[in-house]
Amino acid sequence: MQPVLTAREMAQADRAAIEELRTGETRLMELAGRETVRIVAEQFNSEGKLDGHAFLVFCGKGNNGGDGFVAARHLLNRGAFVDVVLVWPETELTGVNLEGLNILKAYRRYNDEGLRIFSDLEAALPIVMERSYDAILDALFGTGFRLDPDSPTIKGPGGDAIALINTINESTSAVTIAIDIPSGLDATTGQSAEPCVKADQTVTMAFLKTGFFQNDGPVLCGEVQQAEISIPRFLVEPFTCMLVDETFAAESYLLRDPSSAKHLNGKVLIVGGSVEGGASMLGAAMLAARAAVKTGAGYVCASLPPGHAAAMHSFAPEVVVIGRDMESILEKVRWADAVVIGCGLGRSASSQDLVESLLTHPEVLSKKLILDADALYAIAERNLFDDGHGLIDAVVTPHAGECSRLSGLTADEINAAPIDVSRKLATAWSVNILLKGRPTFVAAPSGTVLISDSGTEALASAGTGDVLAGMIGTLAAKGLDTLDAAATAAWLHGRAGDLACDVSSLVSSVDVLQAIPQAVMELFEEE
Repeated sequence: MQPVLTAREMAQADRAAIEELRTGETRLMELAGRETVRIVAEQFNSEGKLDGHAFLVFCGKGNNGGDGFVAARHLLNRGAFVDVVLVWPETELTGVNLEGLNILKAYRRYNDEGLRIFSDLEAALPIVMERSYDAILDALFGTGFRLDPDSPTIKGPGGDAIALINTINESTSAVTIAIDIPSGLDATTGQSAEPCVKADQTVTMAFLKTGFFQNDGPVLCGEVQQAEISIPRFLVEPFTCMLVDETFAAESYLLRDPSSAKHLNGKVLIVGGSVEGGASMLGAAMLAARAAVKTGAGYVCASLPPGHAAAMHSFAPEVVVIGRDMESILEKVRWADAVVIGCGLGRSASSQDLVESLLTHPEVLSKKLILDADALYAIAERNLFDDGHGLIDAVVTPHAGECSRLSGLTADEINAAPIDVSRKLATAWSVNILLKGRPTFVAAPSGTVLISDSGTEALASAGTGDVLAGMIGTLAAKGLDTLDAAATAAWLHGRAGDLACDVSSLVSSVDVLQAIPQAVMELFEEE
């Protein structure tokens, strides 16, 4: 998995590379600019040539501006036409940034037709609005930008430059490429200033940033690619925030041993489904059970209200059905490798009584538990996450609304800081938390947060959460702890949503369910 850093952690990594590894600041800047151009050039030409292409580079007065000067030079080296705009006066540049500008100026003696340098926005404006560019490079602020919540507006030359970048992007075919991060975006929180660059692509240095996955980050960054600038992973270890990827999912998914039997491939018990007040929520349990089967469980059992076995068997004939009495449930708890509680269980007093009885029983508490949907409602209503709840290996799977009910925080507070909130609540409750959304955040009591950004709005359909719960149940039953099971299931769940239909708005939970095998098969296809 890839590390995901805060702005402070990234700054520490930069400093460690310079001070401990003796990697000079000039060398880092050279790598940043050169790698940005290499990545950009590959998109325009398979051989990396840029003859005939035109680029507009906006440079700030800090190190991000220095990256822009280097990038402009390497664009020229590949045959491009380049216009560079100094957004702040040259007198405000110092050190390696000024050095980068001076090298670029020297280029004009040999390439006066391919390079123009504008001393300010006013000088550039009438000319750049008339030229047709293939791409705009944003090198204004970088990850050092910190959003002031009390003063979120960027004024002066910086704000004017951002507005111009966005105007050119919206009114022409030029794509906007942010160097390291879109200017105006906070690299830690993902909150954005007004204005903020809206990038089509972001080439970020060394490691991903937490701001890419929160608040405005996913919308403003566009496609994110990483530039290798010789800052090794060991400089940021141990890291507490990581991105779940296909490699992790493949390594985590346990294939069946050729000589194994059904009871050795994960036994899942699902306690869910209800019929209350004339309404049935049996479908939630059916989706979770079928998802457990499709994810590869060797044996799935469902505890349902009396009289509903036939419905389950018509949808998932592989599933064994038992009753809703405690004796039957506890017998299967002892048998199960993982227990999923809550999918469509209902919110009646009797349903809450059942959840409380289960979550205070020693045999249940000793199992791997996946607590979803109505189980979370009961936990909140009965205050079951007070000190001493005794869960050993469990994951709760709330969306922001359910998390609000459990924590007392507002949904807005949760959505504004999902990494910090999920981490703090997991620690406070001593339980793993899968905070649903896009992305999905999976936090452990240790402080580790795993981010899954697979999937699209295809998952915004009733029942997909029940599918996810069943998938987690199987992966936990097959041997993963509930943290890794939740993270792996979240990635596969998102991928299944992508594969379910070419039109994401038409995807249903059953479509996602049926695409699970294909998502798993992709992990093991030979390249």
